[in-house]
Amino acid sequence: MLLEGQVRIPSGCAISAMISRDGNKMTGEKIIKSMIPMHDRSNGLGGGFAGYGIYPDYAEFYALHIFYTDNESRVECERFLKDSFEIVKAENIPIRKIPEITDVPLIWRYFVAPLSSVLSRLQLDEKEYVARTVMNINTRFEGTYVFSSGKNMGVFKAVGFPEDVGRFYRLEEYSAYSWTAHGRYPTNTPGWWGGAHPFALLDYSVVHNGEISSYDANRRYIEMFGYKCTLQTDTEVITYIADYLLRRQGLTLEETASVIAAPFWSTIESRPPLEADQLSYLRKIYPGLLITGPFSIILGFEGGLMALNDRLKLRSMVVGEKDDMVYIASEESAIRAVEPDVRNIRAPMGGEPVIVKVKEGAY
Repeated sequence: MLLEGQVRIPSGCAISAMISRDGNKMTGEKIIKSMIPMHDRSNGLGGGFAGYGIYPDYAEFYALHIFYTDNESRVECERFLKDSFEIVKAENIPIRKIPEITDVPLIWRYFVAPLSSVLSRLQLDEKEYVARTVMNINTRFEGTYVFSSGKNMGVFKAVGFPEDVGRFYRLEEYSAYSWTAHGRYPTNTPGWWGGAHPFALLDYSVVHNGEISSYDANRRYIEMFGYKCTLQTDTEVITYIADYLLRRQGLTLEETASVIAAPFWSTIESRPPLEADQLSYLRKIYPGLLITGPFSIILGFEGGLMALNDRLKLRSMVVGEKDDMVYIASEESAIRAVEPDVRNIRAPMGGEPVIVKVKEGAY
């Protein structure tokens, strides 16, 4: 008889998220607790979290979280950063050594601001410059991986089960108005520190359950615009697609969902004329960014979350509410573990985005 861990679980991976519409802060203990009932959906080859609002003292600076394989890599990267950024703080990310997490790389964070002289010379806005810098470091510097680069947010990930990763990074010491989490069960890609979820670029972060059968087409399309997929897993491309559509193309969240999980042509034809025209336009303009295959994803961004299933809903995802809180997870048990009295439990339809935003000015 095959035992747990000896059989491929195609529907594996666990995702979870919680957000306070009022912008109330909560420590990482709650999101860790939500992952425990879904332990068997992952296999210890990747776990991670993203928290928003965790760096209020450095809210105006980009927080770069970086893995290094050795000290020489760190010195080389820091030399590069000093030429282009004001570095207001550089430090090891605090960790708790535990036996469950092994082969730990050097894990550093930097609070930085692009030098105005560099932005003026290159005629770039600061977000575009930071995004290009991340791509540059991750492709040019061997043994160096920038895995988080937003303002007032951060990603924390490792090879391990998510509840162990949360303890390892001491997430009980951070407070966020929004958290996302992931427990990984790799199917076609390796389990390593850089390949754990969430994937992030600027303030966008993605956790994903499923497989992207359109990965090569999506990757080739997005790399035409300067993005580089270097982290050895298909989920990375979703983050870059979100950044491209939302930040660079200026699409709304709803429009972005209609590109990533575009309705079938037969569905579009049944919609009212104006809506059908818009959906048809998006499908024709961004054909290479339609993501096919089973997926449920949660996109984190400054001030909110968006949850989205593939258009056939081939992966589970439920949503619940209580007071100002909204919870999203692969399983209802994960939500009830932290909020037994949750209300309005529902399973969104395939391709139906669930968008939750914090009150204006509350974060």
